[in-house]
Amino acid sequence: MSSKPEFLKEELERYSRQMAIPKWGLDGQKKLKAARVTIVGVGGLGSFSSLLLTASGVGHVKVVDKQRYEVSNLNRQILGWHLDVGKYKANVAREKLIELNPYVDVEAEILEIRENNVKDVILGSDVVVDGMDNWETRFIVNDACVKERIPFVHAGVSGFYGQITTIMPGKGPCLRCIFPKSPAQPSLIPIVGATPALLASLQVMEALKLILGLGRSLIGRLLLFDGENMETNIITVERKMDCPICGSMQY
Repeated sequence: MSSKPEFLKEELERYSRQMAIPKWGLDGQKKLKAARVTIVGVGGLGSFSSLLLTASGVGHVKVVDKQRYEVSNLNRQILGWHLDVGKYKANVAREKLIELNPYVDVEAEILEIRENNVKDVILGSDVVVDGMDNWETRFIVNDACVKERIPFVHAGVSGFYGQITTIMPGKGPCLRCIFPKSPAQPSLIPIVGATPALLASLQVMEALKLILGLGRSLIGRLLLFDGENMETNIITVERKMDCPICGSMQY
């Protein structure tokens, strides 16, 4: 995190409601303003998480996505509007996030995450937020976050269902521990917009708590959400000492 930031009067008014939360206050807001969060994927999850992180006053928000908006995205990817079809998602997100909160430094990267560039994408981040829709890329980011010891807030969604956990390298399981084999993935993932909205909101709560040092996170726990039946379940997930990615890390 960077040096102590200064706040303008309008900023203090903007964040006054969250600063009223016990143990948050001005010191907590300073931590947020000094923080850097990278959101990998600006689809259904990433649209909502980037909006909420920017609104909360995280000082530097980076959005990463290689794709352009398509009409089929618009039921859930709320940063993309009808006139944005054909435009790069990351660029559109940056423009709208700056309009939402001009006190946040928003960076956009248009690229495909690969093993040979992922380190450059996440380096310097205080938290990385999962906005991805495929497991191959998700595992690449997980592996890099573990190696660089950067917290990674994972979420995945389908239909009315979602899951979320927080990966804290060296303190809990990584995604490879929880999912030794890549889960089956259909070519077209069914989804209703409310599902990524909810799971992304939970991701932002996790990210903010990590930055602020508040509360209990989902490290070692996987929260499962069933919106069709309005049920939630939290299961314990354990680190595997033979995991090829995090097994040899020291606490």
